[in-house]
Amino acid sequence: MRALSWTDGGELAVRQVPDPELRNDHDVIVRVRRSATCGADLPLLTGQPPGLAAGDVLGHEFLGDVVEVGAAVRRHRIGDRVVVCASVACGACWYCRQGLPSCCDNGSTDPTASEAEWGHPVAGCFGQPRAAGGFAGGHADYVRVPYADVGAFPVPESVGDDRALFASDAAPAGWLGAESGEVRPGDVVAVWGAGAVGQLAARAAWLLGAERVVVVVDRHPARLLMARQHLGVETIDRRDTDVAAQLREFSGGRGPDVCVEAVGGPAGEHRSLADRFTGRARVPEAVREAVYACRKGGRVFVLNGGVRHVDGFPAGPVVHKGLTVRGGRQHGQRHIPMLLDRMARDELRTEHLATHHFPLDRAAEGYALFRDRPEECVRAVFTPQ
Repeated sequence: MRALSWTDGGELAVRQVPDPELRNDHDVIVRVRRSATCGADLPLLTGQPPGLAAGDVLGHEFLGDVVEVGAAVRRHRIGDRVVVCASVACGACWYCRQGLPSCCDNGSTDPTASEAEWGHPVAGCFGQPRAAGGFAGGHADYVRVPYADVGAFPVPESVGDDRALFASDAAPAGWLGAESGEVRPGDVVAVWGAGAVGQLAARAAWLLGAERVVVVVDRHPARLLMARQHLGVETIDRRDTDVAAQLREFSGGRGPDVCVEAVGGPAGEHRSLADRFTGRARVPEAVREAVYACRKGGRVFVLNGGVRHVDGFPAGPVVHKGLTVRGGRQHGQRHIPMLLDRMARDELRTEHLATHHFPLDRAAEGYALFRDRPEECVRAVFTPQ
């Protein structure tokens, strides 16, 4: 089959790779209908990332049709159109039973590498290096989906592919930011980043009852315009504005009740103490700005999965202002059915985020556009022919 994969030279190219096969009774094979780029993939485009090898297939946001079913699969049949959660979880471990599938003990192909990276093994992910999951990704003709009864979900007939596609990762990530930020009726919510996840976090805040939602971004006015047109939110272009002062004005002088960081970005920008010989350690500016802008006693949620080890974190403001700071990866297994229902009721629209469409054969071109021209390309969507 064809797939967007790494080559021996560390470049992206669509190549022939072996077809996926059922490996255990809980697998299904999905023929891909749509897959999408994601900001979490950008660190993989900065060179040969550790853990990736020639032939590894990228892509973690996809949907398609079930074409093979393992003997123990109970919720899916051949021909079902399903959206697949980007993260891989078993559904049976302690964390999954607590409603924390992204913390799954059994979802990674290499839990030792995952534990070395994060301190504990965490859920796997499609199209990522071993420490982040190690499963072949969705930029392909076919994908093997493990734990299919847990991580694949039938798409309502009324929901189109370009809408359902975002239920795989961006929509549950945005929902997590608002929900775990504990957005309440009457809150003022500020979201840093007007990409797909940031816009969907803003929409989630509206749906959870926020009184005022502001999307903040640093250098992409076209994305801010999109957020105003499609979500009805207020926006701040931080290139020419004192963001903290503007947010205080929007919130009666206090600052936002909830601040969600959804900027994303390459992990290589943020280095630990051990890396100071090769680069300056720093906290992502959006995280620092959110901590300083948030009202006293407020909540800050960090969605940027590219952040690894950073120094200079503003712990003083967190303590003295009594902030709650949380972070997390999306719990799609928990949220996707609800999000699909909202999509079917037209409460959650995502088609506008699919700004560019390419056939799978041009996926490398799509990634270059997504990386180099974010002002015009919010998400590139690939369709196998």
